[in-house]
Amino acid sequence: MSGSMAQAFAHNFLGQSPRWYKATIVGFLILNAVVLFTIGPVAAGWLLVIEFIFTLAMALKCYPLMPGGLLLIEALLLKMTTPQALYDELLHNFPVILLLMFMVAGIYFMKDLLLFLFSRLLLGVRSKAILALMFCFLSAFLSAFLDALTVTAVIISAAVGFYSVYHRVASGNDPRQDSEFSDDQHLTSLHHEDLNQFRAFLRSLLMHGAVGTALGGVCTLVGEPQNLLIGHEMGWHFGEFFQKVAPVSLPVLVAGLVTCVLLEKLRWFGYGTLLPDNVRAVLADYAAEDNAKRTPRQTAALLVQGAAALILIGCLAFHLAEVGLIGLMVIVLITAFTGITDEHRLGSAFKDAMPFTALLVVFFAVVAVIHDQQLFAPLIQWVLALPMDQQPGMLFIANGLLSAISDNVFVATIYITEVKQAFLAGHMTREHFETLAIAINTGTNLPSVATPNGQAAFLFLLTSAIAPLVRLSYGRMVWMAVPYTVVMGLLGWYAVSYWL
Repeated sequence: MSGSMAQAFAHNFLGQSPRWYKATIVGFLILNAVVLFTIGPVAAGWLLVIEFIFTLAMALKCYPLMPGGLLLIEALLLKMTTPQALYDELLHNFPVILLLMFMVAGIYFMKDLLLFLFSRLLLGVRSKAILALMFCFLSAFLSAFLDALTVTAVIISAAVGFYSVYHRVASGNDPRQDSEFSDDQHLTSLHHEDLNQFRAFLRSLLMHGAVGTALGGVCTLVGEPQNLLIGHEMGWHFGEFFQKVAPVSLPVLVAGLVTCVLLEKLRWFGYGTLLPDNVRAVLADYAAEDNAKRTPRQTAALLVQGAAALILIGCLAFHLAEVGLIGLMVIVLITAFTGITDEHRLGSAFKDAMPFTALLVVFFAVVAVIHDQQLFAPLIQWVLALPMDQQPGMLFIANGLLSAISDNVFVATIYITEVKQAFLAGHMTREHFETLAIAINTGTNLPSVATPNGQAAFLFLLTSAIAPLVRLSYGRMVWMAVPYTVVMGLLGWYAVSYWL
């Protein structure tokens, strides 16, 4: 009996994950305690960061919330951080949590409108390079005025819509009826080939869109949370912020868009896959049939969604309220005026966002460990001890590296605080202080596209419903981000070092 119970517990632990993965997580839990009590908390803290990145990299084996959560529960028990420190970190990032809770659900209720608009874009533009450029540019433009997570949610919602339509048709199901579209067993071999090509096509568009959020987000005061933080510390208004970072942000934006087109033309790093003709035919038939059969009620619902989208953009552009609260308003408006009164249908909208929200809480616990153990302190002190002409470039690199493994808002907060203290102490001029502030802003925004955990939008994409459907793993995201990382990182570093 005891043997069967032990087997049952072993089987239940992390569910269907491979045995080697389960053994690795158990090994991590044991190793952390050993390292903490033998080497010390700093070494244990860095080990924890590496282990958490591993759980993100293995997201397709097991959703990172469970193994990552176990690691962070252990960190709390070992007093590497405290519940209060975690709570303080969550309070500091509450706007992001609020955004995920409500804005992503609000975008869910716009899915019919998004599918309507994006299908016309997808079917109307035959050139993959032009289509990719449009995705990247529109993501950049919208992210400069809206929120990167909101823009990413829009792209994900559209991609899920396209994928579900084709998969249901290929499986012999009604594309307008809710049915499972993650199981390929009912597809013929021909559809399997088309589906794999369609997955590669969607992967490339999703990555272009995600990179676009970083290209546009760095440009303006409201593009990313750390921009607002740095702008507040520097006393820069919207126009002044744009002007200050333009010598770095605008050349990188142009270079990023050129890179987008070249990747599609050269078909490097997993880009360049075309939309299969069979898939195009299915989506075109669906769009034509949808137009022909659209009832007055459905048309009215599309108009309501369109009006809500305009209200959303206006509220976000003028920052009339926190993004999450605007998302809640969108939910209320669309559901109230489209006849959605069922609690079950309302609850379905929150399914995609809540797992990532919970994972983000675990991620902020890692940030709390980094803060409590002062893991970044030596690097900060080293950069500020360099000759002044070397500081901007090295600050850009340091911020990029740390943002790629941590939270870029946290990294920006730490660095701008340290630099401002040095300025107030009279160790640098105002001009040099502004140069370092620009280096911090661009460093936390540009090279951090190297990894999914470097940008919240990338992490959201990795852990979203679309990632397993199109086989977008951590490793594949890193590989597909390599050319962008090299171009944005090198040009950003050169601009910070020599053009400011």
